[in-house]
Amino acid sequence: KSRCSMALTYPLGMRQNHGPGRWPLMLLRVVDDSMRPTLNPGDGLVALRAGTPRRGELRVFRDPRKSSRWVVKRVGEVFHGERSVTFEARSDNPNARGAADSHEFGWVRADLSYRVLWTVRAR
Repeated sequence: KSRCSMALTYPLGMRQNHGPGRWPLMLLRVVDDSMRPTLNPGDGLVALRAGTPRRGELRVFRDPRKSSRWVVKRVGEVFHGERSVTFEARSDNPNARGAADSHEFGWVRADLSYRVLWTVRAR
């Protein structure tokens, strides 16, 4: 069996461009069924704090109802305001137990979200 590993690096000089708690790269693991069949429990995600949300892409952000929890949702409509951008967060599987999206917690600020760059399927 071959094994491969990946190291993610971030130059120290660039790190200083982001304030405390604003690390631009996140590694996460999916724990529920709200995004099936796109994402399954155990799948891994690499997400980057960057860019303006586009309809259909996956974004990660803090759960507005419980800030210690992160959620991943699909972008629905995007609103470009005078000073900020917000988007509608949608579950791929809204009937899953415990699933919640913008219908429950409202629209999400784009500057507080991360774009999913890469998914790793659980074995």
